Amino acid sequence: MTRLRVGIFAPVGQFSTTVDKRAATLAAIAESGIDHVCVGDHVSFHVGAGADALIDATALLTHYADMPCYVALYLLPLRHPVLVARQLASIAELAPGRMTFGVGIGGEDPHELEICGVDPTTRGRRMDESLAILRALSEGKPVSVDGEFFTLRDAQILPAPAVPIPIVVGGRSDAAVRRAGRFGDGWLGIWVSHRRFRSVTDQIAAYAAAEGRDAGGFRHALNVWCGFGDSRSAARASLSVGMQTFYQMPFEPFERYSPYGTPEEVAEFLHPYVEAGASALNIIACADDHEAAVSGVAEVRRLLTADNA
Repeated sequence: MTRLRVGIFAPVGQFSTTVDKRAATLAAIAESGIDHVCVGDHVSFHVGAGADALIDATALLTHYADMPCYVALYLLPLRHPVLVARQLASIAELAPGRMTFGVGIGGEDPHELEICGVDPTTRGRRMDESLAILRALSEGKPVSVDGEFFTLRDAQILPAPAVPIPIVVGGRSDAAVRRAGRFGDGWLGIWVSHRRFRSVTDQIAAYAAAEGRDAGGFRHALNVWCGFGDSRSAARASLSVGMQTFYQMPFEPFERYSPYGTPEEVAEFLHPYVEAGASALNIIACADDHEAAVSGVAEVRRLLTADNA
């Protein structure tokens, strides 16, 4: 059985606090037994919010010499794939084997794509073309492309990563599932039931086989918002505020996919996803304070990895 890895996004609000408090929280994560730190990516989300995931990942990988980083996920269609290939090659030299690169097409805020010069209706096709280019460039050989979005003549990125960076494809649509089978090393789900999670991993294996790829080594993951508190009502309050603030949408449509309560209750909710094939859980933790969020995720990890041993 593949070892389960449980990671945490820096708790909601952490990156709006002081440098010292941020460093203290990240140090607590590193010391907690949590397997990896997750970073997200937006250029200008809703009210202009965001952070560049590859810059944040580099900072974390540099500061914590042993802590892996999971990019969950990067809005690849907003960038030129040759530039991203160079960034990935540089990170692979800096921290070989310590980053997982999750990618997605975005779309919750079409304006974000528009101001980056991307037609929101083309983001799926742009993603496919970008992933094909990234895969080819990662081999270190010259790449020429005459595509819908990119034209390249003998593009080359050297040195090629000695330890390849896994590319995990996110998204809930059928197109995203096909994309994971064609180009990914796994799938990153969010807001899906554990039954849907299992069915998607089976579909990805079939799509990969049709492309002549072996899905045996794929690692599938779940991004999941979780609320922690002394009571379910307190945990729900923290979670709903965090999600509504971030997405500018009501919490209720997402509630059935977003566990809250004690770490035991959250672990009980997540256990079927592990049984369904999730080898990584990336938890977006909401609580009254950062310490409670980190300790909650650490305890969820302890409970689930004990079951997974």
